[in-house]
Amino acid sequence: MTFADLGLAPELLRALNDMGYSKPTPIQAKAIPLVVSGKDIMGGAQTGTGKTAAFTLPILQRILPFASSSPSPAKHPVRALILAPTRELALQVFESVKAYSKHTPIRAMCAFGGVDIKPQIAELKKGVEVLVATPGRLLDHVESKSVSFNSVQALVLDEADRMLDMGFIPDVTRILNMLPAQRQSLLFSATFSEEIKKLADTMLQSPVLVEVARRNQVSDTITHRVHPVSEYGKRGLLTKLLKSGEIRQCIVFMRTKQGCSRLTRELQRAGIKADAIHGDKSQLDRIKALDAFKAGDTHALIATDVAARGLDVDDLPYVINYELPHTPEDYVHRIGRTGRAGKTGNAISLVSAHEVVYLMDIEKLIKRPIEQVEVAGFEPEPEYEYPPGNKKKRTPPPKAPLATRPERSERSERRDRPERPRRNPMIAADGFDFSKPYESTPQPHGEVPDSPTAPAKADPHKPKRVVAALLGGLGRKG
Repeated sequence: MTFADLGLAPELLRALNDMGYSKPTPIQAKAIPLVVSGKDIMGGAQTGTGKTAAFTLPILQRILPFASSSPSPAKHPVRALILAPTRELALQVFESVKAYSKHTPIRAMCAFGGVDIKPQIAELKKGVEVLVATPGRLLDHVESKSVSFNSVQALVLDEADRMLDMGFIPDVTRILNMLPAQRQSLLFSATFSEEIKKLADTMLQSPVLVEVARRNQVSDTITHRVHPVSEYGKRGLLTKLLKSGEIRQCIVFMRTKQGCSRLTRELQRAGIKADAIHGDKSQLDRIKALDAFKAGDTHALIATDVAARGLDVDDLPYVINYELPHTPEDYVHRIGRTGRAGKTGNAISLVSAHEVVYLMDIEKLIKRPIEQVEVAGFEPEPEYEYPPGNKKKRTPPPKAPLATRPERSERSERRDRPERPRRNPMIAADGFDFSKPYESTPQPHGEVPDSPTAPAKADPHKPKRVVAALLGGLGRKG
């Protein structure tokens, strides 16, 4: 089957041909005809299978008859609204829309937070047919009255499971209440949960479930490997792996933003080209870091789960889990950055003793054991047990003694040495004896201390200068 068999417009087929795409993926082959026919969709597929094109292409096909080359903003109302949980994912979807619609007069725009809202307001006033936005920034535009939903024909929730995890569902509900009741709604997600299905029941009408793979399935082209290592040995092992020459480029996942920044600084001090991408960075810095990584200027990109969700890097060979995620579904999303579109990839995890329980959950979810390889010099803690509860603990490495007693020959040699005379602690270095009582030097009556006729003193310090009283001077003798 080819894209031409799906009934897409010549303008869209021409754009696909320019990008080198001719055959649709399974999720695209199933979803595109259904969306073109106007049905509501619940689409699920493992990440990296072309899920974005599965909804952007048919939506462009549906609004193409309304496209106009007129410069009037009235001819370009918002007809398709696409919501994404993160700025990076919104930009990725926006780039796809621009690429597929480049031979049409359809206008598209991306609205996200972290940047000045005024340029976005100015662009919205010119008119756009396809609006890709994050929920928070879209509500900002609603408050500014810079966007109208009266002509919306299609709504897309992309990565709906991540929106649920990030707490965006109340914002999404507010937006749903503003949209026309007669519309087409699509819900796409890499994974489905019972909560997502409840959300789908409120926004979809008689939806068709399109799921080409079982939930949380990982690509068969990805090789998994675990390195058991102590918590304090992780940084050294990661540095060794990055300097080995095996890993050309990789994304390293951390759980916290502070951990991202700290590890990035440590890798940079070790001479590795590393950069961080997380929520505390400005949008401009995040875009620069991602562009440098895609251009090959950065060896390792340190990222959190939220910031890296939806990142699409061509031919990314490695993903490294510096810390295992607490939920096994996040492991599926992390390693989905590699092995995309049928290409090979590698997923390496550095696992310490307290993370074994997370490893067991991941293996249970993906239904396969993961190979464990110990690296010499970077052994795990003695408490490392796999599986958990295994009573056979590791033998701790021998510890160097804190201090050793000298041999008898050494002790005899020390006794033969002449003893040094001990200095009296009451005698100062200048000969002053602290044990003797203080004796003042007698002064002739009437002599001023700084008088030239005063006898010489042994005290090397100068006498204190006479200071006038604060009020009334020194006074006069009566």
